[in-house]
Amino acid sequence: MKCDKKNMLLYAVTDRAWTGKQSLYEQVEEALKGGITCLQLREKNLSDEEFLKEAIQIKALCNKYKVPFFINDNVEVAIKCGADGIHVGQDDMAAGRVRELVGDKMMIGVSAHSVKEAVEAVKNGADCLGVGAIFSTSTKKDASVLDLSVVSDICKAVSVPVVAIGGIKKDNISKLKGTGVDGVALVSAIFAADDIKAECEELRKLSEDMIK
Repeated sequence: MKCDKKNMLLYAVTDRAWTGKQSLYEQVEEALKGGITCLQLREKNLSDEEFLKEAIQIKALCNKYKVPFFINDNVEVAIKCGADGIHVGQDDMAAGRVRELVGDKMMIGVSAHSVKEAVEAVKNGADCLGVGAIFSTSTKKDASVLDLSVVSDICKAVSVPVVAIGGIKKDNISKLKGTGVDGVALVSAIFAADDIKAECEELRKLSEDMIK
């Protein structure tokens, strides 16, 4: 399935670390109202049963706003909830095997940290790439920071949309201008905000300026 680069502009990745005043569902809806263009549901600590129940609810919400819905890592949950996409890391199931399981109708996103990994992922069926870490990040403390020249080289080496991820926030999005990325994937910059909708509106404008 082809991935439209317009949908990669402002890619939100959930993290329930910042739930409290609002449920994850409410936070996601605020982000959708604020203009995110894609949502990835990331759950590392839920059972498959709980993850699937949540995925069905949030997929329906994304459908309402006409925004693509990705599942992080869990291929079985992605298939069962009818997700638009599945995203896997280098240490997860190989893209080729994921494609065998999900068929041609689901998008596959793959994390890449080098030109070699990026080219290999696309060869094995990736429809889009998440590239990073771009800046140091508290979400993945073991992630190595990539030089922006590597990001640019990856964008030149592949024909699929590339999303930058890792430590990206309002005050550094502009540093990605000219690298060739099609958008940014954000976790804490969205879900740790006091006003998620307003934050996403601002991030959307900054992302649009970044790709011009």
